[in-house]
Amino acid sequence: MTAPFSQRRLAVITLALLLALMAWDATDLDMRLAHWFGTAQGFALTDNWLLENVLHEGGRKLSWVAALALTLAVWWPFGLLRRLESRERVQLIVSSLVAVLVVSLLKSLSPASCPWDLSAFGGVARHLSHWSWARDGGSGHCFPAGHASSGFAFVGGYFIWRRHSARVARNWLLLSLLAGFTLGFAQQARGAHFMSHTLWTGWLCWSVGLAIDTGRRIPFSRLQAWARRGRPSLPQPATDHRPAHADRATSPPGR
Repeated sequence: MTAPFSQRRLAVITLALLLALMAWDATDLDMRLAHWFGTAQGFALTDNWLLENVLHEGGRKLSWVAALALTLAVWWPFGLLRRLESRERVQLIVSSLVAVLVVSLLKSLSPASCPWDLSAFGGVARHLSHWSWARDGGSGHCFPAGHASSGFAFVGGYFIWRRHSARVARNWLLLSLLAGFTLGFAQQARGAHFMSHTLWTGWLCWSVGLAIDTGRRIPFSRLQAWARRGRPSLPQPATDHRPAHADRATSPPGR
């Protein structure tokens, strides 16, 4: 079936979302939203049973169960996954795992601290932009939102399903976004993340899924042509073009 959006249009949408996120970062909306749940004494819902045990711990475990199921479905597909080719099922789990890996890598490198570490909420850290890459006096490693990636990581399935069913693709996308925002909101209410942390995680997971799907569509013959173009040419051995009778004319007569 015809895809609802071309790859180029999806790239434009991705760029527009990036610009919107950059505009968000230029405001103070993160702190305003954080103050809905936190005060100078901290965040009252940090140890809330529903947010911590169900949505945080339970959500993380459920995400890994889903990832395991998708991995097994590469060889033993079930349900709707039977409608996908084996390479598409591979793409589904690979895009999910790569998205989680990208978010985790950036988080491990980021010096930005979580809201509950900031002095405005009873901590010791200063509030700095997560793009400043400067130490804020806190524990750091809080940007982007790792827990939200437990839901957002699966948005890559949208790019696969849209080649088969627009309805399934739309529902898959909505479910992945709902899971990501629910888990992200739970962490924001606990003081573990700002809203921008969740939004950037969603954008990163979407971009990873789009990049992998775009790379998969590049014909292998074109990749081979690019590889040859970048390969240095080797000198060809010299060829003797003398006619064969010249050798006979100059050779001594046989004995």
